[in-house]
Amino acid sequence: MSYSDLNSIILQKDAADSVAEVHGIAVAMLCMNKNTEVSDWINEAFSEGPSLLEEDKVELNNLFEQTRELMTSDEFVFDLYLPDEDEAVSIRCTALIQWCQGFLFGMGRVQTNSEWPGEVDEVLKDMIEFTKLDTDIAEDEAEEAENDLVEIQEYLRAAVMLIRSELHPAVENNTVH
Repeated sequence: MSYSDLNSIILQKDAADSVAEVHGIAVAMLCMNKNTEVSDWINEAFSEGPSLLEEDKVELNNLFEQTRELMTSDEFVFDLYLPDEDEAVSIRCTALIQWCQGFLFGMGRVQTNSEWPGEVDEVLKDMIEFTKLDTDIAEDEAEEAENDLVEIQEYLRAAVMLIRSELHPAVENNTVH
């Protein structure tokens, strides 16, 4: 299912600002606990989870399980769930902000103190700064904004994997290959 189709489900349920935001929540929950159940995520992201249509639940379940799979892969294949590259850079930037907000919400819902291991605290501070990005991008700034957006996405991809390994070092170091 496409980003816009899943986004429509989210917006119809008035659950969040975008599917990017609920994906951020899912990723944070999976960073905190790799065994998080899809039902936990749906209950967290949708205050009215049980009222979702069955076909919508299936699509959201697919997104969640695919995200789990990509995050646990030995290859660096995880990515943020954002609008396609053919969308305007301002729309993609807004979705990136929403993804960061969702991720921060997901992390904060489990642990409210500021004692995060290793570099996690610094990464979370960076994400807070990303939520302040300017989405009003002039046409003559679009190419530079596009490059910046790609850099930030790459940073966030790596940051998610760093956070996951910092929060679960024994799991990461004892993986059989």
